[in-house]
Amino acid sequence: MNLRIRTSSRCQEGPYIPRRLLLQWHITERCNLRCSHCYQESYSGKELGLEDLLELMAQFKDLLKFWRHEENGQRVGGHITVTGGEPFARRDFLALLEVFSANSKHFSFAILTNGSSIDSAMARELRKLGPRFVQVSIEGAQATHDKIRGEGNFEQTVSALKHLVRERIRTFISFTAHRGNFREFAEVARLGRRLRVSCVWADRLIPWGTGSAMKELVLTPDETQEFFEIMKRARKKATLFRNGRTEVSMHRALQFLVGGGQPYHCTAGDTLITIQPNGDLYPCRRMPICVGNLMETNLFELYYNSELLRALRNRDLIGDGCRNCFYATLCRGGLKCLSYALTGDPFQTDPGCWLASTEDQVASLRMSIGSKL
Repeated sequence: MNLRIRTSSRCQEGPYIPRRLLLQWHITERCNLRCSHCYQESYSGKELGLEDLLELMAQFKDLLKFWRHEENGQRVGGHITVTGGEPFARRDFLALLEVFSANSKHFSFAILTNGSSIDSAMARELRKLGPRFVQVSIEGAQATHDKIRGEGNFEQTVSALKHLVRERIRTFISFTAHRGNFREFAEVARLGRRLRVSCVWADRLIPWGTGSAMKELVLTPDETQEFFEIMKRARKKATLFRNGRTEVSMHRALQFLVGGGQPYHCTAGDTLITIQPNGDLYPCRRMPICVGNLMETNLFELYYNSELLRALRNRDLIGDGCRNCFYATLCRGGLKCLSYALTGDPFQTDPGCWLASTEDQVASLRMSIGSKL
């Protein structure tokens, strides 16, 4: 498909252009696991065929080309992270990856998988395709992980990690933190160091889909702060281990308050968008609000005309609980998907933010941070 993009007069006067666009693409809801914290509600449903997937990829490429033209040839970064469900459940998955690989001059790609399909032969095939990284999940110590993801899955996942690292593929471990496992993050980080993966990172549980039954396990503000302290200590150890080969990343909502570094803000609807298996467009998979379907309305139109996406890009829309915070315009309310899951409003203050509890805490933050800037 060769989409000819027509711009409105408003866009011709100067459209908003992000510095990059990350597309998280869920190509199927099918999965061989039934993880207790999964944000899916079902494991079957309409999914597009390969030809339709390639049409949506062309829309993504056309949007990038438009932005690069508007920026006088300057590169606007493009990246596709493809997942499911379990993406390997599709027989045409490798064929799709081959097309992604052939389009490497336009965008990079990565894979999120539970690892159950990755043996030594599959790892060799993936190395040839050149993903930017492959990510699998570890949810704690073996017993905790298997309780969440299924008996025997821990060993299967570790095996997949070993195969990926052996093929010198950048390999990530993700960890979903809740009240039942967050204190085991250090053990996951140690495992990552031992296996010599590239990165270990974590975010907090968002209670959607199957995971909605775990709402009571969402971290409290005090537990959120404690969790980030655990991450910080694990990161410090990682820098001392084998010349810091494995990074423990702390670049998610609120983590900078403990880990330091550049303040993070939610990028949903701005530099992050999500496509569902049937072509529905979401700001983020963890913010399941459909703004249209790409088989009916092209990506350019939805990106620029969706009221929700425009609102998410509006830096002035900050929750009332954040307005007196020193970081209000930088953090922009923290984890918007968690706010939406717990309050129904993505523009409310992150429920896990311990600094938003009282005005005295906010004033204390101003005093303690201000002297360091």
